[in-house]
Amino acid sequence: MDLSRIRRLHANNVATFLKSPLSEISGSLGDLGTLLPLMIALAVNNSISLSTTLVFSGLWNIFTGVAFGIPLPVQPMKAIAAVAIARKFSIEETISAGFTTSGFVFLFSATGLLRWFTRVIPTPVVKGIQVGAGLSLVLSAGSSLLQPLGWTTPNAEDNLLWVLFAFVALLLTQKMQKVPYALLIFLIGLLLSLFAAGARNLPSFRLWHPTTFVPSWTDFKIGALDAGLGQIPLTTLNSVIAVTYLAADLLPHVPTPGVTEIGISVAVMNLIGGWFGAMPVCHGSGGLAAQYRFGARSGASIILLGSFKIFLGLLFGQSLIGLLREYPKGLLGIMVLAAGLELAKVGESLNYGARDLWEASDSTQGEQSEGGGLKHQRTLSDEERKERWTVMFMTVGFLLAFKNDGVGFVAGMLCHFFNQASKVWAEWESRKLRMGDRDSGARRTRQATTVEEEEEQLLLET
Repeated sequence: MDLSRIRRLHANNVATFLKSPLSEISGSLGDLGTLLPLMIALAVNNSISLSTTLVFSGLWNIFTGVAFGIPLPVQPMKAIAAVAIARKFSIEETISAGFTTSGFVFLFSATGLLRWFTRVIPTPVVKGIQVGAGLSLVLSAGSSLLQPLGWTTPNAEDNLLWVLFAFVALLLTQKMQKVPYALLIFLIGLLLSLFAAGARNLPSFRLWHPTTFVPSWTDFKIGALDAGLGQIPLTTLNSVIAVTYLAADLLPHVPTPGVTEIGISVAVMNLIGGWFGAMPVCHGSGGLAAQYRFGARSGASIILLGSFKIFLGLLFGQSLIGLLREYPKGLLGIMVLAAGLELAKVGESLNYGARDLWEASDSTQGEQSEGGGLKHQRTLSDEERKERWTVMFMTVGFLLAFKNDGVGFVAGMLCHFFNQASKVWAEWESRKLRMGDRDSGARRTRQATTVEEEEEQLLLET
C-alpha cells in the first residue's frame, strides 16, 4: 500500500475531524441500527463471542479508516446472521460461513475477477442494487424494529412516542448539518436502556480472554452450505462493488478505494477474526450511507468508533449483553430508516452524473478527471434514459420481491441484455435493408449497362 497516499488520507482525516468533530462522532454512530440488533441476537444465541467481535471489529474500523480514509463501515454479514439466528448456529458453524464467503471474495480479488465484474456490470444494475439495499433497510426498520411497538408498549423507554420524537428531531435537523443527530439519539437511547436494564443488568468489569475456535468438518459443511454460499452474491455486489460506486458519489474529493482493495479487506477481516469467534463482517453500502447521512466525511469517524469498540470489548465484553438488549428499538428504527433513504437517493444520479456517462473531452469545457484530462457529460436520448430506469427498477423490484441481491442482479442483467439485443437486432435489420438497397441499385445499373451495350451492337451491325 502506498505510504504517501496513507499520509495524505491521514492529513485529510485530521483536518476533517478538527473542522467538525461533533459531526464525525455523530456519523460514526450512524450504522448502529444495523449493527446492534444482529450483534446482540448472535451473542445471545452464543453464535459469536461478543467481546471478540467488539475487539476485532474495532481493529478493522481503525485499519479501514487509516487505509481508505472514508467512513467505510464494518457491519454484520446479514445473510449469515439471519440464518445463524434462525438456526441457532454454534460459534464454529457461524465462523465457517464467514470463512466460506471470505475465501471466495479473496479468490475473486486475487484473480482480478472483481475488476472484471466492475467493468462488465452496467451502472443501472449497480444503482439498482444500491437503491434496493436502501429500500430493504427501510422495510426492515418498519417490520422488525418499529411495527411491534405500541404507543405505550412494550415499556415507557421504548414505544411509538419515542419514535415520533426521533422522527420529528430528524426532520428538524436534516438541514442543520452541524447538529450531531446520531450522537444525541445514541446518548438518549443509552440513558433509556440504563433505566430499562436496572441495576442487575448493568455491565461489569470483565477482561477479554481470547479463545480460538477450530471448526470440525461437520461444522464447516453446515456453515458453508446453509449460510456461507448465500452470502457470496450479497457481499460481492453490495459490500464490494456497490460500496466503491457509492464512495465515489458521496465523497468525490477522497480517492476511492478499488474493488480489489475492498475485497481483500473483507477477506482478511474474517479469515483472521473468525478463528477467535468474531462475527462475520463486511463493508456495506448501507452502512456507508448511514454514516455519511449523520455527519461522517472521513476515516476519522470510524477510527473513533473502533477505539470505543476495543475499549468496551477489552474491559466489559459479554457483560454488555444485558444493557444492549434493552436499547430502544424505536430509536434504532428511525436511524435505519433514515440511512435506507439516504442510500436509495443515489438512484437520482442514474441519468445525470453517473460514472459511465463521463467521456474524454477535447474541448476546454468539462471537469478534470483523475488522470489529468478533461471529461464531459454524455447526453442521453429519451429512449436511453427510459431503458436505464427500466433496468434499475427491474433490479430493485426483483431484489425486494425475493429479498435477495443475487436475484435482483440476474433480473437486471437479463433486462439489460435484452435491451442491448434488441438494439443489435434493429441495427442488423437496418444494415441488411441498406445492403439490399445497394444490391438492387447495382442490379439496375448492370441492367441499364447491358441494354446500352445491346443497342450499340445493333448500330454496328447495321
